[in-house]
Amino acid sequence: MLSPTEPEPACHVDFETDDLTADEAAYRDFQDGLEDDLAPLAQHHADAHSFYVLFDRSATWGHPGMPQFLAVHVKRHEGTLTFEQAPLPLTAMAQSWLIHRGCPPDAIGLDPEMGPQPADEITRSLERRLAGDGDHFAMGYSYTCDDPDDMVTVVALRAQNERAPSPFRVVVEETDTDAWTYTLREGGFDTADEALQWCEDRLDAEAGPLPAVRPATAASRPTGVAKAPVPRPPGRTR
Repeated sequence: MLSPTEPEPACHVDFETDDLTADEAAYRDFQDGLEDDLAPLAQHHADAHSFYVLFDRSATWGHPGMPQFLAVHVKRHEGTLTFEQAPLPLTAMAQSWLIHRGCPPDAIGLDPEMGPQPADEITRSLERRLAGDGDHFAMGYSYTCDDPDDMVTVVALRAQNERAPSPFRVVVEETDTDAWTYTLREGGFDTADEALQWCEDRLDAEAGPLPAVRPATAASRPTGVAKAPVPRPPGRTR
């Protein structure tokens, strides 16, 4: 994320917990869950709450395909702390997770010095939609490949609205390590198997173009939780 070739020294993340107390198990979970090899991409502090989008450098050495971003929400109350965290494959998804926990949308913008920049307006527009409407979809599968020759992240999503057009979506982020920019694109699928197959083909550099998302119709506007199962990841081992 920070460099296409050489990782920079770790950036210190101050969670401002020195004067806070927590029960022993909660504090141990907090310390164990937040490694030293984290870099802050965005953060916002307001009263008793702190919100962070972090890049986890250690993910590249973990299980293949792991998400490389961490959303963290720290809450303080009368000298005690509680926290929530979620590993997520895209920064826009981390922003969405924080926004839906009370972070102002305009307060969690990414530091432009800390990573590649969007390559075009399509990317910026899709990121804004993912950050604002991320709760409209459930993530079923993601895979991040940080090979400098093909840096790509694929994410399979399921619409929470059972009548949504293209109820299964794939979002793919591709990074140009020469220009140090990235593109984000979305495709629509009728079934989980089709979405997952496209992800698998893209990771093997064999995918065709993403199919367009079908436009919404009047019949698709009512909301409801989808009854279709969350997509299961393909059997990838690399």
